[in-house]
Parts: sequence; structure tokens; C-alpha cells
Amino acid sequence: MIEPHAPARPGAAPWTGGPARLPVRPGTGRFLVLVCVFVCAACGLVYELELVAFASYLIGDSVTQASVVLSVMVFAMGIGSLAAKRLRWHAAAGFGAIETALALVGGCSAMALYAVFAWTGGWGGVWADGPRALLVAFSLAIGLLVGAEVPLLMELIQRIRRQDAGGAVADLFAADYVGALVGGLAFPFLLLPFLGQLTGALLTGSVNVVAGGALVLGLFRRDLTRRARWTLLLVGLAVLAVLASAAALADEFERAARHAVYGRDVRVALQTDVQEVVLAGGTHGRPLDLFLDGRLRVGGRDERRYHEALVHPAMTGPHARVLILGGGDGLAAREVLRYGGVRRVDVVELDPGLIGLARNDPGLSALNGHAFADPRVRVTTADALTWLRGAPQTAYDVVIADLPDPGITASTKLYSQEFYGLTRRVLAPDGRLVVHAGPVAARPRVFWTVASTLRASGFAASPYRVLGHDSGFPAGPDRSAGASRAPHDWGFLVAVPGDSAPRLALSPGGPRPRTLTQADLIADARAVERTRIDGLPASTLVHPRY
Repeated sequence: MIEPHAPARPGAAPWTGGPARLPVRPGTGRFLVLVCVFVCAACGLVYELELVAFASYLIGDSVTQASVVLSVMVFAMGIGSLAAKRLRWHAAAGFGAIETALALVGGCSAMALYAVFAWTGGWGGVWADGPRALLVAFSLAIGLLVGAEVPLLMELIQRIRRQDAGGAVADLFAADYVGALVGGLAFPFLLLPFLGQLTGALLTGSVNVVAGGALVLGLFRRDLTRRARWTLLLVGLAVLAVLASAAALADEFERAARHAVYGRDVRVALQTDVQEVVLAGGTHGRPLDLFLDGRLRVGGRDERRYHEALVHPAMTGPHARVLILGGGDGLAAREVLRYGGVRRVDVVELDPGLIGLARNDPGLSALNGHAFADPRVRVTTADALTWLRGAPQTAYDVVIADLPDPGITASTKLYSQEFYGLTRRVLAPDGRLVVHAGPVAARPRVFWTVASTLRASGFAASPYRVLGHDSGFPAGPDRSAGASRAPHDWGFLVAVPGDSAPRLALSPGGPRPRTLTQADLIADARAVERTRIDGLPASTLVHPRY
């Protein structure tokens, strides 16, 4: 063992200050520093994941948002590490101040981001807009503070017991990486499901300030002046009071923010394992709105226009066996069940929470005509791509892909060549597939990429659209693209295996749609053709094009 007063060995880290005056043995002090490293690393990763999650939920396009947040944070960590060299002479006080600031910034970041999102009308289309700038500012600030931790902790641990630089770095980073593992697992499996993002971030900030304050005021208090000790203690207590007050008001704040986002008519707000589901209206004659992760999925009279356009053109041929991919709200199933020749409807939905609401919520179950109570309907909770891999061949006459827009990163695989190849395998030779492919006017390139992908998968498709009227249905996949305003149309493709595209028509002997006529269908198909973009490559799992 090398005592603090011993001469430095060759290769040892340079020593610029005297040994720490500890109230415990050096071995115990060193262990306590490593415990603090562990806790701070866990808190730092929770802040990082919380920013990524919020950006993905509220902005969309999770790959882009994660890349921006993580790259900004890593860059800022490097700057923070360099800046921390100026604090080495006051390592204990500097570390205490940094942890206090980090606890306040990181703990309040989720609430601040949600407040800006709720009360400024969403995220604008320009990166410099306020909410997006705030997201980058939080990433930058948290990265700077996290980056400054390691140099100061290295200084503190060397002041307890000098050792060679390699050994000190190994010990420090071992504790840091194990803490990051714990924080990374705690966020999705404990904090998010049990506390939610707001309370989870506030609790993490409280742990952060307690851990940093305990280390500095307990272990290194003799290195601080009386004034510095009292300043750190009072500021730390003030930060704890702010975080505790925010946690006490979190539920009330969330209700107010939810009303600002969704209106005053919110009845149900459910965070499932898959997404946030919000129901507004749907009782006492008020129209029902269904929001999935902040995007309006069902709303007003456009709900029926959308689902009739999705279902009816695919039901003109054989339709005894129908597969609905997605459609957990039961509204596509409602339209399918209007056909008397339907013997079986299989619904494959990822979110069991949405299925539960579609069965039991009075507003949503009334809107879907209690479709899931029909004995012909069978529901499977599964990922559509995974389920298709084990599905029987030629089992269905009609496949209806009622899925989120292809521009949403999580949905990209459901618009891939591999996905459509599996879909073709479960279709009967004379079967039909219909795909919701997003708005044509707002994102024509995405729409025609879906058409190109279907063609590469062995389908011939006929495109069409339906115009919408109600504002906000459904909000698009990426608010950065101005999708907080409703697209004016929804594009569809009805496809059959082979080289000859199917004729667009409504079944002459089937139920009559309330909002769609044969003339409308033909006119809208001609309008879509005027937006055609040829020569687009197909989208695949390894090379998504959306």
C-alpha cells in the first residue's frame, strides 16, 4: 500500500495537493467514493434515457431523436471533462456543486420538457424552435455536468490513497459502468412503469443530490471551509425541497398538461407497456378521440371515413377469412363484421392495454360496435412481423394492415419487403391485401415507397386516398415535419399477388359505406396517380427508406 505521504512511484499520476483529512480509514473512504461513482453513473444514465424517451414520444422518429440527444450529450461530456480540470484544486467543493446542479437540471428536465410541449402547441418544424432548443439545451447541460464528474472523482480518490493512474482509472470506470448498467435497467423496468417519467426523473435527482452531498459533506468535510459546507448544505436542501415539491404536484401537473394537450374532455390516460393511450369524449353525445403516444388516431367523423376507405375496397372478392394487423381499437373489425359472408376475423395487436379499452371502455366499445364480443373475432397479442413468421400459409382471403404511419421508426419494419413477403405467404391465391400508407399530399415519397416495396414483394397494387375534414386526425409520425397539423388525406394501397393490379370497386352486394361511394373512389384514385413518383427503391429491414 502506498500511503498519501509516500513518494510517487514512476508512472504514478501527478500529485498536486495534500492528502485528504478523512474521518474514516483510507480503505473505507475509497470504498465510499466508488459507491458514489456507482450511484452518480446510474443517475446520469437515467437522465440520458429520459431525454431520449421524451424526444421519441413527443417528437417521433426515435432513431433521429436518440442520435441527436446521445451525440450532443457525449460531446458535452468531453467539454465538461476538460472544464473540470480548473476545479481540481477545489475538487470536493466543485464535485458537490456539480452534483447539486445536476440533480436540479436532470430531475426537472422531464417536467420542463412536458410543460413546453403542452403549453406551446407542440414541437415546431424548425430545429431552432423553443421546445427543440430546450431539448438540446438539457442534453448539453446534463452532458457537461456528467462529464465533469469523473475528473473530480479521480482527484478525490487519489487524495485518499495514491496509486498508479491505470489502477485508479480501472477502479473508477468499473464502478461507473456497473452503475450505468443498473441505471439503464432501472429506467425501463422500474422507474418508467411504476413511477412514470416525471416522478422517476424527480426521484433520480433526489438520489443524486443526496449521494453527492453525503460524500462531500460527510467524507471530505474537513477539506471545506465552514462557509463552503453551509453553502453546499443549504443549496442541497433547497434543491431537495424543489424536487420534493415538484413530485408532490406531479399528478396535478400531469392532469393540467394533459388537458392542455388533449383538451378538457380526457376520460382515460393509460401508459401501457407499448404506448400512452388517451381517450377523450365518447360519452353524452360528445365525439370520441383516441390518442396513441400523443397522436390522434380516432377522431370525429373522419374515423368512419378512414376505416370505411381502409376496409371496403378490400372486401370485394372472397372475404370469409380476414386478418387485421393492428386495429386494436376494433374499428376496422367493426367494418369487416358488416359483411355477412365473414366467418372468422383474426386481430393481431401489439398492445393488450388498447385491446382492453376497446372491449371495456363504454365510449370506445360503443364506437366499435362491441366488435370484440363477436364470436367470429379472435384477438392475439403479438408483434405483427413475428406473428406472421409462424402463421399458416394461404389462411386468409383478406389481410388489412391497419398500422401506424410508415414514417414512425417503430413501424418501419411493418412496411418492409420482408413484412409484405410474409403477408403474401398467408394470403390465398385470390386474396387481397390493403395497406394504410400515410398521407399522400404531405409525404408522397413515403407513399410511393410503400407502393414500390409491395411491387418488390410480388404484389400488384392500386393506389387511392380519402380526404379528411376534422383537424388533427391522425397526427403524423413526426411532429418535426409539421405533422402537428392534420394531413388532408390518407393514402391506401389495395394489392393482390401477381402482376395485374386489382380493380378498385366497392362490393355491389355488400353493405353500403356511409361516407364512400364508387365515384369518390375512382376520383381519388386518379388524384393519387398525379402524385406518382417512379423508380423508388424498396424498403427492407436492413435498409429502411422511410
